[in-house]
Amino acid sequence: MALATPIKVILGSIAFGIFWILAVFPAVPFLPIGRTAGSLLGAMLMVIFRVISPDEAYAAIDLPILGLLFGTMVVSVFLERADMFKHLGKLLSWKSRGGKDLLFRVCLISAFSSALFTNDTVCVVLTEFILKIARQNDLPPQPFLLALASSANIGSAATPIGNPQNLVIAVQSGISFGMFLKGLFGAMIVGVLVNTCMLLGYFWKVLSVEKKDVEVASTVPSEVVADDEVISHRFSPATMSHFTSLGSQELEAAVEAVMQSNSVSASLGGVGDLSFRSRRYNSEGEIQTASPDLKEARADGAVRASIVSVEVTASKRFVRSLSSRQRDVLRDDLSISEKEITGERWKRICWKVSVYLVTLGMLVALLMGLNMSWTALTAALVLVVIDFKDARPCLEKVSYSLLIFFCGMFITVDGFNKTGIPSALWDLVEPYSKINNAGGVALFSVVVLILSNIASNVPTVLLLGARVAASAAEISPTEEVRAWLILAWVSTVAGNLSLLGSAANLIVCEQARRAQFFGYNLSFFSHLRFGVPSTLVVTTVGLLLVTSS
Repeated sequence: MALATPIKVILGSIAFGIFWILAVFPAVPFLPIGRTAGSLLGAMLMVIFRVISPDEAYAAIDLPILGLLFGTMVVSVFLERADMFKHLGKLLSWKSRGGKDLLFRVCLISAFSSALFTNDTVCVVLTEFILKIARQNDLPPQPFLLALASSANIGSAATPIGNPQNLVIAVQSGISFGMFLKGLFGAMIVGVLVNTCMLLGYFWKVLSVEKKDVEVASTVPSEVVADDEVISHRFSPATMSHFTSLGSQELEAAVEAVMQSNSVSASLGGVGDLSFRSRRYNSEGEIQTASPDLKEARADGAVRASIVSVEVTASKRFVRSLSSRQRDVLRDDLSISEKEITGERWKRICWKVSVYLVTLGMLVALLMGLNMSWTALTAALVLVVIDFKDARPCLEKVSYSLLIFFCGMFITVDGFNKTGIPSALWDLVEPYSKINNAGGVALFSVVVLILSNIASNVPTVLLLGARVAASAAEISPTEEVRAWLILAWVSTVAGNLSLLGSAANLIVCEQARRAQFFGYNLSFFSHLRFGVPSTLVVTTVGLLLVTSS
């Protein structure tokens, strides 16, 4: 593709430059409007400058990617409600031996999960959860956020469903799922291990800081987060569980006793009512005596256990004070309550199982090669239907600002591609980028790395894929397949170089910044300092394995 007219090249570069600056520095003093508004501004300038027409701008929006992202966000909301993250927390913290061990687990879990659920999904699901784990263990969030984003990108390179650019490559090349996995799985494993070692070396001193003394930490009141305050996968800080899923039999017994006492006292009247009032006042006095600082430390587990013990004791005393006829009435009421509680518990268990089965069905459908976006949207809609409730609370947890950001980015990047600058760059290096020699592979990888971080990896694959394949096909069919795999590996790992290199990085950054109780700002340069050496080393190691296979 030849360069466009000089005026279009200049104006298109200006629009793209404004978008890039606002995406990297969302709060620049002269225009602190943020990333989302910055992407829309870049898109609007592309249309106003007539680099791209309005119809072309609408066509540039990649609806399948937006649908996939929206669907996976909704699915992750339901997985959070089904306590998947509580079990994931047990897996991450099970017999954990400190920050280094936790970092290693984050790398492995995010890498393997992204190969099956796409890197964007994994980052949406795990970002705030990892922030919470770091906070609970008195560890800095930055190493774990970088571990999540970088490992998710590397892990997603192993399968055609790991990320959008791999899906494009699989469709255009006709490479089967098995061949794709065979060609890149080894590189993915080695790449994740190398990236993990670099993270451990880079943050060794930070992760070596010992955790605060348990007795000191236990005196600090924990924050309590109600379920209706949880947005975008926010978890109750101290317990890694939701109030609706507490499994303590003692707590349930105390709550049941208090609830039933009210109804029984009303039905029995007279002595029973007076007796209950006296017992209730005594129990409140006992609670205050046992824990004077209850209001300040209600979130603490020990205090909660003492409350349960006092309530149960008071309830037993109340029952012993009743006559035999009153006890029979109480026993009948408690029997009805137990049946209701058991029924509700079974309903929740069945609902959880349904959520997991729908998610598993979505995964199987993706593995079978069905359309990714429609599969995710279908799974999201099925979950909404079986929930049998107003879907607004769940849909409100979707990050619509991120979806809008991608819309503006698609338009801006497409306009920049129409200037002809990316194509002109490829035309200059194509004669020297033959993949049948080491120099050609190295030069081709550098071009893909640069374009993936300037114009995004999906447009880079769309721009270079057919050309690279045609050039390699002149050598042999085997080289053509290898060229597609090299393109998949480099364009995916290139996402780790900068914050703008992949959607997964942006998701981690935005989710971390928006976290209500664990918010953390992962800056562009803090990501770049680790991203550049990691990307260069992991890309090189993986290329050695891909080209030798």
